[in-house]
Amino acid sequence: MSGGSGGSSPPSERISSSSLSDLKDLEISSESGCLSIVVLGASGDLAKKKTFPALFNLFQQGFLQAGEVHIFGYARSNISDDGLRERIRGYLKGASEEPLSEFLQLIKYVSGSYDSGEGFELLNKTISENETSKDSRRLFYLALPPSVYPSVCKMIRSYCMTPSSHGGWTRVIVEKPFGKDLDSAEELSTQLGELFNEEQLYRIDHYLGKELVQNLLVLRFANRLFLPLWNRDNIDNVQIVFREDFGTDGRGGYFDQYGIIRDIIQNHLLQVFCLVAMEKPVSLSPEHIRDEKVKVLQSVTSIKHDEVVLGQYDGYKDDPTVPNESNTPTFASVVLRVHNERWEGVPFILKAGKALGSKKAEIRVQFKDAPGDIFKCKKQGRNEFVIRLQPLESMYMKLTVKKPGLEMATEQSELDLSYGQRYQDTKIPEAYERLILDTIRGDQQHFVRRDELKAAWEIFTPLLHDIDAGKLKALPYEPGSRGPPEADELSKRMGYMQTLGYVWVPPTLAK
Repeated sequence: MSGGSGGSSPPSERISSSSLSDLKDLEISSESGCLSIVVLGASGDLAKKKTFPALFNLFQQGFLQAGEVHIFGYARSNISDDGLRERIRGYLKGASEEPLSEFLQLIKYVSGSYDSGEGFELLNKTISENETSKDSRRLFYLALPPSVYPSVCKMIRSYCMTPSSHGGWTRVIVEKPFGKDLDSAEELSTQLGELFNEEQLYRIDHYLGKELVQNLLVLRFANRLFLPLWNRDNIDNVQIVFREDFGTDGRGGYFDQYGIIRDIIQNHLLQVFCLVAMEKPVSLSPEHIRDEKVKVLQSVTSIKHDEVVLGQYDGYKDDPTVPNESNTPTFASVVLRVHNERWEGVPFILKAGKALGSKKAEIRVQFKDAPGDIFKCKKQGRNEFVIRLQPLESMYMKLTVKKPGLEMATEQSELDLSYGQRYQDTKIPEAYERLILDTIRGDQQHFVRRDELKAAWEIFTPLLHDIDAGKLKALPYEPGSRGPPEADELSKRMGYMQTLGYVWVPPTLAK
């Protein structure tokens, strides 16, 4: 392995993004030297819509400094530096011209193939010409399909590593999906593991960069209120929900290869599940946190077919790129059960779907009924702690209170924290901003470790193979609905009680 690329991250890099300090107050790692950020797949949608805007926001906030950082785009498209800059400019609307122009001048473009050495030799030459010191840091962001990861990583390893005569490091960010099942994920991990050590690989799941997901550890382990309540004695069920109000929108052929479980549940929602269900880590060290995530994943029992509901929205197969006989689910509700002292008997309902009646992602922790119901208010609903991840980041606790007036009548209300109201002068960072910054710092807390990835696939692979074999059928549902009615029936069977007549209204600053 190249001398400047291996080894554990120094303590100065290990800065936790779940710190109580605002992101703007965090100090950049004390590492010095030139930073080169290479975006492979630079002309694709992911790079233009997410990666470059995130880099621009970091630049605006001062985390990336002109003169210390160079950004390189690499793709097959035959365009110039200015050609790429103009493509990116279209996705940075509303930015002031001066910082925008200064940022775009940091970007250079190299055209080349993903599986031949010629292009990567040119890329390495271009990077080297712009490195101003021997303490060179090189970050490669693979905004590419997973099918080309092995060949691209071989090219990086052969031609573009930080020279062994230099100090610094080489790090590689890879996007999901990491395989389609356990065997393909392990094959991909083995191929990448032969080229880079675990400290160099950053398997990104952008959900781990969301503000409210980052807040979960603080909520659970910094508040005495929750410590005695967060267990099977008090919690009846947990729902982790992801809803989109649009369908596959022209991506039907791509989506049909994966389905909603691979696309959303096995990664995004499972990561949230880990943070909700894990035990308290020894410290905020990335490895201590990831150790606990692996432990809870290994405690999940086999998924039962009668605790799964699949759906496919009407019109999905109208997309000419989708096979007429497709059984790919666009909706799924899956119950996970954790076999340990804290959670035995508590169902975790992971639910995700497209073309539904609303767009949101949230966690709903529903507590058991209060014993000895002297107010006869059980039918109104239970205490429920709701964490809204997106949109309108917020959290609220549903409580039973006395209705104002002369009668002793009760109703459901809430104690809430709306980020838009409470933190009016604070810009909540985009997930990609935070995760790219974490990679520069060498903080792997919010990235997926290899054994964690394996444990996640071990949970879902048997179910996915059964779906692929047609042993479970996707039920039809109307676009704009809640999904198949059977999903609500499953939640009810798992003990979830809907609060009748209650609607949470986001707080507003309007008088």
